[in-house]
Amino acid sequence: MNYTLNQLKIFLKVTQTGSITKAAEELNLTQPAVSIQLKNFQDQFEIPLTEVVGRQLYVTDFGKEIAVTAEQILEGVNTLNYKTHAHKGQLTGRLKLSIVSTGKYVMPYFLSDFLKLHPGIELAMDVTNKAKVIESLENNEVDFSLVSVLPESLAIDYVKLMQNKLFLVTNRAMELNKGSYNNTVFEKLAIIYREQGSATRLVMERFIQENKIPVLKKMELTSNEAVKQAVIAGLGSSIMPLIGIKNELETGELQIIPVKKFPIKTHWHLIWLKNKKFSSAASSYLNYIRQEKDNIIHNKFHWFENY
Repeated sequence: MNYTLNQLKIFLKVTQTGSITKAAEELNLTQPAVSIQLKNFQDQFEIPLTEVVGRQLYVTDFGKEIAVTAEQILEGVNTLNYKTHAHKGQLTGRLKLSIVSTGKYVMPYFLSDFLKLHPGIELAMDVTNKAKVIESLENNEVDFSLVSVLPESLAIDYVKLMQNKLFLVTNRAMELNKGSYNNTVFEKLAIIYREQGSATRLVMERFIQENKIPVLKKMELTSNEAVKQAVIAGLGSSIMPLIGIKNELETGELQIIPVKKFPIKTHWHLIWLKNKKFSSAASSYLNYIRQEKDNIIHNKFHWFENY
């Protein structure tokens, strides 16, 4: 046996995703690179680890046993790394977060300096929709979650990070009148929605229902980026968080339709389960956020107040 840690990591990811393509995406590798390493790993065993039926990859029973061992080995390696850093007096461990998809424009700025201060900390951050974010928090799979709408069904604590503003936006082709519009402007627009489970979708629907606005729903898309590109292409308009459209507003690809009662304002919150037992890494991060969040907002998001 002469397998490498990289081969163990790749094989484990393939078993977790059930796909060479998905494993390559999550590992930021090319599909051929994953296939080659998987083959090199398989060549060290006389019993098949995987099999392909039709076009679907399956992990054999023997492969599942090897995957369990691979995970244990990799966890052991991580423990060795953490202990080495700890011996040097460095803060170590894993910091686990789940964030809503538009949070990817926010969360990195609240992490970068902390991780530079503590290079022994490993970050695991899942970017998904609100429903899955809350599920991972409820299952105690993460230390913190970033949301713009607080969950009502969980006992949580939180730190309010910064304001979230949502505007009605369209592409550059629409000619806008001077002054602001009233809600009748929605009657002339095809509105693009985020998918069910999205916090942006929830905020949109609440606003539309509370104000009894008639809306022509054009389509439903599964990411903020997809909605943005659809609006730019002229497929419709949408209510979008300012945080994700800064560059497009500056280049003129998107424009804000000035509507009364807009922007819709919420707040980004860093949340965690009440009575959560924090690791040293998570506890240090929470203290850092409480002390530095105002400075981060001032230094990184000063442009926000121009809208």
